[in-house]
Amino acid sequence: MGKRKVILDVDTGVDDAQAIMIALAAPNVEILGITCTHGNTGVENACKNTLRVLKTCNRLDIPVYRGCAEPLLARKRHAGDFHGKDGLGDAPDPDAPGLELLQKRKASQAIVKMVNQNPGEVVLVATAPLTNLAVAVQTNPHFHKNLKGLYIMGGNTESRGNTTVCGEFNFVADPEAAYVVLDRYTCPTYIATWEFSCRNSLPWSFCDTWLAQDTEKARFMEKIYSHTRKMVQTDRYQKELVSGPGFNSCDTYALAAAIDDDLLTESEEVAVTVELEGTHTRGMMVLDYLGLLKKKHKVVIMKKIDQEKFKQLLMNALK
Repeated sequence: MGKRKVILDVDTGVDDAQAIMIALAAPNVEILGITCTHGNTGVENACKNTLRVLKTCNRLDIPVYRGCAEPLLARKRHAGDFHGKDGLGDAPDPDAPGLELLQKRKASQAIVKMVNQNPGEVVLVATAPLTNLAVAVQTNPHFHKNLKGLYIMGGNTESRGNTTVCGEFNFVADPEAAYVVLDRYTCPTYIATWEFSCRNSLPWSFCDTWLAQDTEKARFMEKIYSHTRKMVQTDRYQKELVSGPGFNSCDTYALAAAIDDDLLTESEEVAVTVELEGTHTRGMMVLDYLGLLKKKHKVVIMKKIDQEKFKQLLMNALK
């Protein structure tokens, strides 16, 4: 069998970096390109950070595209306190690659072109606000029919927020884009929500073992993850977690499910949408168990994974 063709749409903070490194280490994966957008940090930083990760893994041959710098309509927000102002833990690299390495084509155009050139073969993994994907489908309304699958890290199932009272960061950062994508994309769609990632968190002892590998990749990860780890181990953050303390690398769950069909052990199918109004609920994902939305397309909500397989993917990423 040929390699699985993957496009990554990222706002490269630390967890995106972890997801990218899992994909790079997987022998069955061919990354066609990486598209960047606003989110964890500004789009320029997201591009720089993506190039830094590729350089660390000796894979600067993979094309990187600059995407949207701001949401469709919402007020721009970043996660600088969480991932560091630069998105990678404020651990700069004076030898980092420059933005002259970016491709000229816009991210949304690149997504459409790569998918249409490989009909039925491409898996699109989105671990950022969905602005690039929304622009792609607005300008090319039918290209998503050529996608093999769409894997999203975002949204929530129990109105538990990590950014607003009821909102997960990626959806809150661009609610209109999330609405458009979940309304217009009719390919097989899988969603790794905030609560799902919390419930499938790994022990901190595993994180210690993971980072203790004697490799340049592990040392790079330890350096960029230090700021975020201190943040997530505070009492305030631990109270946000659904299932108690643990190592929750949010974006890696969507990526892992996209490249390993056997990773997901429990899921459910349901029609969904995104709330665009409401004082506390704007950006919240809504699950339609009553069928009131009359939507034919249902998404797969991830519930449980094979944690041993997941651990191995993470370990391989830093070898």
